[in-house]
Amino acid sequence: MKSFIWIFAFLLTLSAAVYQRLTGPTYPVKTEIDTGMEKFPVKLPRSFGGPENCPIVIKISDITVQGYLQYRKFPTHDTLTKVDFKREGDQIVALLPNQPPAGKLEYQVHLEKAGKPVSISPAKPIVIRFKGDVPATVLIPHIFLMFLAMLFSNAAGILALFKLPSYKTVSVITLIIIVIGGFILGPIVQKYAFNEWWAGIPYGWDLTDNKTMIAIFAWLVALVMLKSENSRMWVIAAALVTIAIFSIPHSLFGSQLDQESGKIIQGSILPYLQLF
Repeated sequence: MKSFIWIFAFLLTLSAAVYQRLTGPTYPVKTEIDTGMEKFPVKLPRSFGGPENCPIVIKISDITVQGYLQYRKFPTHDTLTKVDFKREGDQIVALLPNQPPAGKLEYQVHLEKAGKPVSISPAKPIVIRFKGDVPATVLIPHIFLMFLAMLFSNAAGILALFKLPSYKTVSVITLIIIVIGGFILGPIVQKYAFNEWWAGIPYGWDLTDNKTMIAIFAWLVALVMLKSENSRMWVIAAALVTIAIFSIPHSLFGSQLDQESGKIIQGSILPYLQLF
């Protein structure tokens, strides 16, 4: 029985991970270039880390295709800057200038073949957010522990649902993992990426930080209620809260640089809406 519960909890966690991968506003936009004779799949970045300029790389073997991209700071109405693509073997490359942590640019690709526009779908501007370089030694454990926390959370909720007493031990482990992965490693990642330790309540409305805080609060309440007669219900509720908040796309309503003040604020939902 317990084996099936853990397998189901793992599949539920895996589904959430895939959903995060497909819906987050910082994951590349999958697009397609149609020259009229051949189609080329392309991924255009919406997030870039490190001090270098961001390369926009389009792998297209048709050497007659050329073009440029236009960009400006987001969100502004600045004049668009034009950068020509340069061919490097079987691909063309243009560079977006690096921005301060949480700074954003909106850019759009324009291509042509034999003087005629090449179809690009979707043909709308893309917003990219820049960040500092986060060491893998910090980022990988953070990501691993957050999904491990979701696994234990799901397992605790299901164990409680079937009245298996081990749900209490698993609940304690869940809270410990969330605290280490989200409340200790999370701010370290945030500091490297955006030079801010914490951008959630009470300092801001960064949704990623606030999700962590809500999850910790839900499990703290569940643990306080472990000795009550209806402790199972509290654990189930905490598990449902956790899967709900971690199903929200990662980095939605995340940190954003105010182009006028130079201060990091919380962004809007606009980058997410570009998916539709």
